[in-house]
Amino acid sequence: MDEQRAGTEVETGAEPVAETPATPVAETDRGEGGGAGGPGDGEGRTSPSRVPAWLRTVGRGWRHPRLRWPKRVALALVLVSVLSLLAAGTALRVNYAGDPAPGTQTRNRDALWMGHAWVDGRKKDADVKALAKRLRATGIRDLYVHAGPLEHDGTLPESAYPKARWLVEAVHRELPGVRVQAWLGDVLATEGEVGMRLERAATRAAVVRSAGQILDAGFEGAHFDLEPLHSDDSNYLSLLDDLRRVTRAHDAQLSVAAHQIDPLPNLHSVFGAFTAHPKWWSQSFFGQVARRVDQIAVMSYDTALPLESLYGGYVAEQTSLALEVTPKSTDLLMGLPFYYEDNMDHHGSAETVAAAVRGTRLGLSRTDRTREHFGVALYVDFAAREKDWTAYEEGWVR
Repeated sequence: MDEQRAGTEVETGAEPVAETPATPVAETDRGEGGGAGGPGDGEGRTSPSRVPAWLRTVGRGWRHPRLRWPKRVALALVLVSVLSLLAAGTALRVNYAGDPAPGTQTRNRDALWMGHAWVDGRKKDADVKALAKRLRATGIRDLYVHAGPLEHDGTLPESAYPKARWLVEAVHRELPGVRVQAWLGDVLATEGEVGMRLERAATRAAVVRSAGQILDAGFEGAHFDLEPLHSDDSNYLSLLDDLRRVTRAHDAQLSVAAHQIDPLPNLHSVFGAFTAHPKWWSQSFFGQVARRVDQIAVMSYDTALPLESLYGGYVAEQTSLALEVTPKSTDLLMGLPFYYEDNMDHHGSAETVAAAVRGTRLGLSRTDRTREHFGVALYVDFAAREKDWTAYEEGWVR
């Protein structure tokens, strides 16, 4: 989830990123006639005189008898990688097959992530009325309204949310029963020098005070999105324990945005060893987080998968993995991509709301079809298109 995106939203939604035209690659110069590269050269190969000396040296080294077994090992590794990718793709396609079970639709516990414009004065009463008209016939019960970001030291300026109380009162008036939670986030210094450091006790204490501060301002819950958060972070678990005491004292909700779960055991460790960005959480760590909060929303988007069937199968798998370790008393919400982008992390043609809804229903059907504390979370209001709302309503609400 993009913290910066939430604070600088535009009402027209995100625009697709234009593709960069590929640079043409020059073809190999093959001579004609009896010259180099022509019929007189036997097979049309490039003349040795045109091959750089370093390349000829590499070629001779690669053909050395001592490299016979290393070459076989390298080839075997390539084949294993290719076969693994094919197997994974097949498994995801299989996950996307079949029909969702009857009754695997909204439990009226859904949520919507909303931008900063709702608390900084840009939105008015008319906007709340329009929002109420949109949400009234849906299953949305919680609004995660961006009220941050937190400072790197864990503090939160009150000037960041001047219209918070107005919004809460307006929503209660137009949408009785819908809760307004403060969405608080920051970049963690887990993969760079700049950001929040949860290993500092003073920083964690400041975050807890900030939670009490926004609850005193009228919000009915605190929703935290701290990224990139690596699996098995004990400081994060300690922070959640402290936050839970504060939210319970205010009779408020504690909710978090969660990373995706390892699709294969320990994949986060393998990925992290090569990229310094582990991406996933272990299933065990996800369960530890889920046991400490009232709501946990999986950020089940930005998967880099290129096809709708693969993405839908992946969401089905994520739903099952999350259900297996989330307590039945905790609301588990699967994220829906209410935005369009086209880049390496997110292929808009593949990551559709329709595919995410179908995948969510399939995972629910196979794992715990009667789970009551379950729903979806829509990301994000200011980038949503009409087709996103239609897919949500037709696939999940009706």
